[in-house]
Amino acid sequence: MTSILQQAYQQACLAELEALKPGNVHIFADGHGMQVQDFISSAEVSAPALCDDTVLGVRSLGQRILQALQATHAKVGCNTNLGIILLAAPAVQARLQYSGLTLQAGLQQVLQRTTVDDAALVYEGIRLVSPAGMGQRDEHDVAQTPQITLLEAMQLASENDMVARQYVDGYAQIFSAAIPLYHKLCERWQRPAWALTAVYLYWLSSVPDSHIARKYGSETAAEVQQLAATHYQAFQALDNPKHYMPDLLQWDAALKQNKLNPGTSADLTVITAMLSQLTASKPAGFS
Repeated sequence: MTSILQQAYQQACLAELEALKPGNVHIFADGHGMQVQDFISSAEVSAPALCDDTVLGVRSLGQRILQALQATHAKVGCNTNLGIILLAAPAVQARLQYSGLTLQAGLQQVLQRTTVDDAALVYEGIRLVSPAGMGQRDEHDVAQTPQITLLEAMQLASENDMVARQYVDGYAQIFSAAIPLYHKLCERWQRPAWALTAVYLYWLSSVPDSHIARKYGSETAAEVQQLAATHYQAFQALDNPKHYMPDLLQWDAALKQNKLNPGTSADLTVITAMLSQLTASKPAGFS
C-alpha cells in the first residue's frame, strides 16, 4: 500500500512540473529563485517521510507532515512544498487508516479527528520552512504553542487560505469539480500535462490565489484571478491546447517579472492529480 501512495504522490508532483503554469515553476521556465530540480528533489525526499508507515503502526497526521517538511528542508533549504504536503498528508492518512472507506469518506474521518498535538507538529513544520507572507495573529499564531486542534486552526485560516479551506470542506471542490475537469480534458486532449495546465488555470480563476494575496494583497490577487479567467476560457475552448502556448508563456514571463507566484493554485493542482490517481486505482483493501 505504501508504494502505491508514494507512487501517486511523486507522480503527481512530477506531472505538475510538466504542466505550463504561468507564474509558477515548470519545465518550460524556472522562477522566483527556484528551479525544477528543487521540486523534483523535494518530491523524492519527502515521499518516504510522508507516505511510509512504521512498524509501530500508523503515524499521526502531524508527525507525517512535520517529518516530510524536515526531509525537504534538509535537502533544498527552502519552502518548495508546504502546501503540497499539507494537502497530501490527510489523503495518505485516510488510505492507511480507513482503507475500507472511499477516499473522500476517509478524508472526512482524518480531518475530523485531528488533535492539538497535530497542530503543534504542523506549527513546528511551518516555522521551519518559513513561508513568505504568513504574518501574525493575536491568537493561535504559528509562533505560539497551539491550544486548538489542527482542524480548528485550519477553520480560522480558511477564509483567506485555500489549503486550509480544503481541510474545512473535506476537499469538496477537488472531488466535485477539479478531478472531473482533469479527467474530461485528459480524455479530450490525450495530454495529461495540458489537462493539468487547465486544472491550474481553473484554480487560479476560481478564487484569488492565497499565496499572492498573503504577499501582495487581495487587490493584486483579484487582478491575477481575472486574467486567469480570461486565459482559462480561451485555453479550454481549443481543440489543440498547444496553440495557446505562446500566450501562456508571455503571461508566465509577466507574472515572474512582477514576482507574482500563484503557489497555492499549483499546490491544488498537485493534489488534484494525486487524488485522481488514488480514486482511479483501487487495489485490494481500497474501496
